[in-house]
Amino acid sequence: MPVVDKSKQNTPHFTSEVVTGILGFSKGYKQMFCALLGGTGLRAGEAMGLEIDKHISEDFRTLYIRQKVRRTKLEHFLKTDAGRRNVDLCPALATMLEAYAGGRTSGFLFHNKKGNFLSQTNLLRRGLHPPLIKLGQPKAGFHAFRRFRTTWLRKNRTPEDLIRYWLGHADETVTDGYSKLREDVEYRKEVVERVGLDFTFPTKNPSAVPVVPKTRPEVAIESAA
Repeated sequence: MPVVDKSKQNTPHFTSEVVTGILGFSKGYKQMFCALLGGTGLRAGEAMGLEIDKHISEDFRTLYIRQKVRRTKLEHFLKTDAGRRNVDLCPALATMLEAYAGGRTSGFLFHNKKGNFLSQTNLLRRGLHPPLIKLGQPKAGFHAFRRFRTTWLRKNRTPEDLIRYWLGHADETVTDGYSKLREDVEYRKEVVERVGLDFTFPTKNPSAVPVVPKTRPEVAIESAA
């Protein structure tokens, strides 16, 4: 009999209804952070490392992944060469992101009162786990959003090499290396617009809520990843 890896069977994975519920029970930076992960498949550390003037296009349709937050440090290098990439956003998510930025032109997209990047530990404890409890769902990490996005892209028959590009995974075959889809910006935008999102935005306008989290000065940065 084949050996079954039970650890993979219990991997946390969000459904469309769960992601919609998480956003419905969230607001402000917590809501936007979860929506961004669910709509792009970014790693949490990559999202926390985004700076408005350096890593977001003027039309908010493209994110330039060039750094990440890991533990208590901002790292200007990524795990692999594939991690350095441009991630496209569908129009609905781009509109939400622009409203959340609220006219800011610099600094971390997600920041505390001192202007520093956030703590992933705090984000999990305050932003993700409470909604999951209200929804009657088991605790999970931010990586569940990444699996959610991957599943949705595959359901919509997105080319695998484009999925790997957006997620920051290395090529798996020689054919991937020959493909130039990732270099075709117009095609990428066409695909991400067609695929869209597998969740519903809450009716609240993200620009109407505070963009700065309530963080005590003495714990401006606890940890990050």
